[in-house]
Amino acid sequence: MEPGDAVRPGPWRAVRALPPRMLLLPLLPLLLSRGLRAGAAASSAGAAAEDSSAMEELATEKEAEESHRQDSVSLLTFILLLTLTILTIWLFKHRRVRFLHETGLAMIYGLIVGVILRYGTPATSGRDKSLSCTQEDRAFNTLLVNVSGKFFEYTLKGEISPGKVSSVEQNDMLRKVTFDPEVFFNILLPPIIFHAGYSLKKRHFFRNLGSILAYAFLGTAVSCFIIGNLMYGVVKLMKIVGQLSDKFYYTDCLFFGAIISATDPVTVLAIFNELHADVDLYALLFGESVLNDAVAIVLSSSIVAYQPAGLNTHAFDAAAFFKSVGIFLGIFSGSFTMGAVTGVVTALVTKFTKLHCFPLLETALFFLMSWSTFLLAEACGFTGVVAVLFCGITQAHYTYNNLSVESRSRTKQLFEVLHFLAENFIFSYMGLALFTFQKHVFSPVFIIGAFVAIFLGRAAHIYPLSFFLNLGRRHKIGWNFQHMMMFSGLRGAMAFALAIRDTASYARQMMFTTTLLIVFFTVWIIGGGTTPMLSWLNIRVGVDPDQDPPPNNDSFQVLQGDGPDSVGGNRTKQESAWIFRLWYSFDHNYLKPILTHSGPPLTTTLPAWCGLLARCLTSPQVYDNQEPLREEDSDFILTEGDLTLTYGDSTVTANGSSGSHTASTSLEGARRTKSSSEEVLERDLGMGDQKVSSRGTPLVFPLQENA
Repeated sequence: MEPGDAVRPGPWRAVRALPPRMLLLPLLPLLLSRGLRAGAAASSAGAAAEDSSAMEELATEKEAEESHRQDSVSLLTFILLLTLTILTIWLFKHRRVRFLHETGLAMIYGLIVGVILRYGTPATSGRDKSLSCTQEDRAFNTLLVNVSGKFFEYTLKGEISPGKVSSVEQNDMLRKVTFDPEVFFNILLPPIIFHAGYSLKKRHFFRNLGSILAYAFLGTAVSCFIIGNLMYGVVKLMKIVGQLSDKFYYTDCLFFGAIISATDPVTVLAIFNELHADVDLYALLFGESVLNDAVAIVLSSSIVAYQPAGLNTHAFDAAAFFKSVGIFLGIFSGSFTMGAVTGVVTALVTKFTKLHCFPLLETALFFLMSWSTFLLAEACGFTGVVAVLFCGITQAHYTYNNLSVESRSRTKQLFEVLHFLAENFIFSYMGLALFTFQKHVFSPVFIIGAFVAIFLGRAAHIYPLSFFLNLGRRHKIGWNFQHMMMFSGLRGAMAFALAIRDTASYARQMMFTTTLLIVFFTVWIIGGGTTPMLSWLNIRVGVDPDQDPPPNNDSFQVLQGDGPDSVGGNRTKQESAWIFRLWYSFDHNYLKPILTHSGPPLTTTLPAWCGLLARCLTSPQVYDNQEPLREEDSDFILTEGDLTLTYGDSTVTANGSSGSHTASTSLEGARRTKSSSEEVLERDLGMGDQKVSSRGTPLVFPLQENA
């Protein structure tokens, strides 16, 4: 016996002596029964896990289906809103109702639907939970969350103030109808802005170009700084009385001044067009609103880029100020160049290809090139609004003349329909957003101060500039015109789109809410009072758009020539028109023949050593067509008829015929022949009888002193 065996009981010694197989035999039934139970338990657990996974997949599919259904319902809601708006517009036009414009009507319908969605639909999402990430010092655009071994991706939607965490929207339907702000900029704004440039009536626009540029550029800047400084005083007052709960800097006030200076008198212009109001007043308002939107968006971008050196990033810094001015000029000029270049490229493609044989492809290319201008400018750091505006003007001036008859009609109607739908969609969404937007900040003091500041800013914009402009105009901007322009300073789609683009901070949320209320008031109250205001100010209506004020035939100005009379005339009073006529001559003689099938042959306008290039760039249609090439879209550039232009020893008509000629066209001969091109030029530039020639022969025009 071993020493250790004395302390163990006897039976264990026997067990230890048995072989292993003999040791397992008594335990086999027990192990077998336990193994069967364990296998059954494992099988049951696996089946339960599979059932749970299947249930999760089924729940996920149901959620995806429900989300798809809600997306369809939200889009259907807006389509029904637009349908109802169109039917009501027809009823209003049939009954000749003018106290409410279609945009105001769309806003009312949007408000009604917003109330129904806010208070008539129950909360459907109760799965939100707040997770604390105290170790991170910044927010992430994309977040991956591990939930029981499964990773889920979440995207950043914006900051929520601590006091509103408990009131985060729990209604999935309201979340669906709240669109990403980029939808407005990349999808809805381009057709609106492009249509404004593509449908521009160039005749009256260019006759009043100097005044329009002054109102759009200088006037918008003045309005921005006046509103910004007044609102800064309002913010200081709010801080004193304790109604300011977060930071609101001076740059924020200037930003608000920039976005709220974007006028959109769509209601007034629609009534003007329907009543055929005075064409010069229409041109001033329309031209200002078209360029004003572009200036406002570039100005707001420059204010955002204002970054003073030092610790106080909101203090005034002269270097940062001039840098912002440089950014403004750089963005605007770059956007303008990009839009014009895209239009020129499209004109060259449509001229030197046979796309006109396939109108569908031609229209599709025109549409894509025009829309891509906006996206290209935004991708390059410029402003798409400016680029697509000047692309539209360039397309209308050059590309339109190269299109087939079908494509001309299609492009006009396509962008007109897109403009109508996009604009009414935005105004419908404005009404909806008053109840569905989650970050409203209502401040009565700020709202009242904003209305006062806008009124004073508009007054400082219109009256002083009109006074200085009238010093150089033959046809003065009367007091009734000035009052109407002051009254017509509505705010609309551009101000709303700029305000909703950034609502992350407390200041931007207050700006958005105030902008929304200002748009409501101006569209409903001011837009509805347009017709009574026209009557009260004695502004003439029922005017033929092609009717001009009677010319003063005893006032002529020599614009170009080598004779003694070329230095005569009152040049200073018509400086802007003189510059315009120089551009007119350059465009007609060089750009039109290069980019379109119209104008005189380049072989007669370019120097002799450019003969090969001139023959390559000149369209054969210029030589072949004996009939004048009409520009049905243009009221301002001459491309037709047999107006005689003298180039050295060659006489060239606008339809391409040429011959030997040594003397300039006489004024009496022009009166006798009265060719169709002369009539077009008289109608376009608002002139009486004239003598037109170039290269050594005087160009004589009657004075039209519209700046």
